[in-house]
Amino acid sequence: MKLSRTLTMAAVMTVAVASAGCGNSSTEPGESGTQYQLSETARERRSGVDLVLRYDQPNETFTGTLTNTTGAPVADVRIEIHLSNGVELGPTPRIVIGAGESSPVELDARGQSFTAFSVHIEIGPGS
Repeated sequence: MKLSRTLTMAAVMTVAVASAGCGNSSTEPGESGTQYQLSETARERRSGVDLVLRYDQPNETFTGTLTNTTGAPVADVRIEIHLSNGVELGPTPRIVIGAGESSPVELDARGQSFTAFSVHIEIGPGS
């Protein structure tokens, strides 16, 4: 009985430690986990696609640019924004960005109350 209780406690502690480490990990491919303040400009890169995004408080809109820095087109590119209030904006429609080309990004955040955000680039049909 004492061995069983010891093993149970060891299992509980292992799960607790493993779970505590999961809180800061990304849940989707391409998520850096970086939290940006509303006044900061987000800069993210994934597979040669650069995203520069900022929050326009007066218009309650996120605006920015996706740029393909590679020598070939990149298909099925889209972004998501995760607000500190738990709301997810997007994803944007999937696009193809030609080699060296840029594309504007805009996501509406009207009516949302939040203090920070994170953003990530999704690439490919499975994202």
